[in-house]
Amino acid sequence: MEALLIVDLQYDFLPGGRLAVPGGDEVIEEINRRQHDFPLVCATQDWHPPGHISFVSSHPGAELFSTISHRGGEQTLWPEHCVAGSRGAQLTEALDSVAIEAIFRKGMDLDIDSYSAFFDNGHRKDTGLSAYLHGRGVDHLVVCGLAADYCVYYTLLDALNEGFNVSVIEEAVRAIDEESWLALRNQLVLRGMRVL
Repeated sequence: MEALLIVDLQYDFLPGGRLAVPGGDEVIEEINRRQHDFPLVCATQDWHPPGHISFVSSHPGAELFSTISHRGGEQTLWPEHCVAGSRGAQLTEALDSVAIEAIFRKGMDLDIDSYSAFFDNGHRKDTGLSAYLHGRGVDHLVVCGLAADYCVYYTLLDALNEGFNVSVIEEAVRAIDEESWLALRNQLVLRGMRVL
């Protein structure tokens, strides 16, 4: 069975948001059009507590978009975004949400970031998405949303590692850095991902 996963279509990632993805709003119409072709539709939300480790404001003197070492890995410092319960964390009202069966929230641990819909960045915590999809009989996961070179990429990578057949809807993703996304996309294609 195929399932569609809509990644982080939240106000803070759309134009005017705190961490806006260029052209992020351009994917909404395509996602709304396509989602009714799938027997199962899920979505994700970045859902950070105040003072999250990824916020530059949590590191006095640090520069926005700089990288620090944290818990054995690297952490990019972002503007405050998708704070749990805030308007910026809400899925955009422009998204047709009628068909969305389940929403998986990520980034809820104060001390570790989470780009992928499946795991946090250190693979310490599982969101339960893989078990949910396998339990529903999903073998092909189609991914769309924001941002292509971060949360979409890591979701696609983990989906491949979890044994799913994986596709991305090219017209329904946008990147922070388009060149970076093209390089990452090509790596995923070599791993077996299809581009729709």
